[in-house]
Amino acid sequence: MRKFVIPALACGSLLAAHSAFAGNGNPLSINAGNPLTVAVYGDSPYGVNPTDVSQNLATPAFIDSINSDPKVDLVLHVGDIHSGKQYCTQAYDQMVFDLWKSFKDPVVYTPGDNEWTDCNKAGEGGGAYNSATQQIDYKLDANGNPIDYASGDPVANLDLIRSIFFPQPGVSLGGRKKLLLTQKLVHDPRFPSDAKYVENVLWAESGVVFVTINLPGGSNNDNDIWYAAPTMSAAQQTEIDERTGADLRWLDTAFLTAHLIGAKGVVIQAQADMWDAEKGAAHQAAFEPYVKKIADNTLAFGKPVLMFNGDSHVYQSGNPLSPSDPVYAMHPGYDVPNFHRVVVHGSTFPLEWLRLTVDPKANAANGPDAFGPFSWTRVIP
Repeated sequence: MRKFVIPALACGSLLAAHSAFAGNGNPLSINAGNPLTVAVYGDSPYGVNPTDVSQNLATPAFIDSINSDPKVDLVLHVGDIHSGKQYCTQAYDQMVFDLWKSFKDPVVYTPGDNEWTDCNKAGEGGGAYNSATQQIDYKLDANGNPIDYASGDPVANLDLIRSIFFPQPGVSLGGRKKLLLTQKLVHDPRFPSDAKYVENVLWAESGVVFVTINLPGGSNNDNDIWYAAPTMSAAQQTEIDERTGADLRWLDTAFLTAHLIGAKGVVIQAQADMWDAEKGAAHQAAFEPYVKKIADNTLAFGKPVLMFNGDSHVYQSGNPLSPSDPVYAMHPGYDVPNFHRVVVHGSTFPLEWLRLTVDPKANAANGPDAFGPFSWTRVIP
């Protein structure tokens, strides 16, 4: 039998490590009878070019719309804090972090491809392979300095994101802090590199387990070769292998946790749209291990599993693991009736968020706006 570090057993040490926040409760406190309201959004703020700050300027009012909803207890951001036409700079990342300080509730964020994986691309200020010189031509500013942080190196930009948005492992962002289990502190010791993934977190409340995984969209789980070079570098292959392995093990941990505590459902938060028909099935191939892992765990769990992602920007609601779903052909061969996936709308005006209600006493049929203990509605302030 596969051996896991069981989160429930590690909880005590995590709480001790964050004793300053002990008043905010146990990250595995199920609170089975209490409803929960969550604001979910992503792919925002976006700009149509490097100097477009229109959504940045609109974000304070957008945050106020969430803060003013008395029922909202938690905010989830599914990744992409700028568009693929904007640059990856430390100043920009810090600006978004500073905007989020005005959220009054806890904020749980998972990184998107635009803020790290795709920073190598010339359109985001990185660079491009020069076949004549067999070197990378990095994009430079007027002073001859690289435009992007670390010349767009994805691993360096992910480390930057971690340093800004995950300064305290296992503690949320936002005005009111929330304790979370993080893979940095809770992982299988046979895979020490899993300790890198401070952004992979899980917690339980209102009868369900929530889990985030660092799953970047757009670039086929980071398989688009960096800087458009002829071959993949060893650094990129290592990034893919370590993160994918860590993500899959973290999903196992989340579902194990759900089994152990008798959860009524599971919520998966990720950035990638693994059923983005615009990209085509060939460009979705590297997501197949994730699809299989989610399908297998969901079937074994036997209760409602709800996944939120961004990436493709246009709101969708359905079950892509059902043969009757329009995008089923992207990853065929599954039939998982207790799964539902929602793509949160993003990138364009008007800014929008999704109001998710978790009611442990509810048991809705799998439909377009409700499933099991979950129900949701779109909110345009």
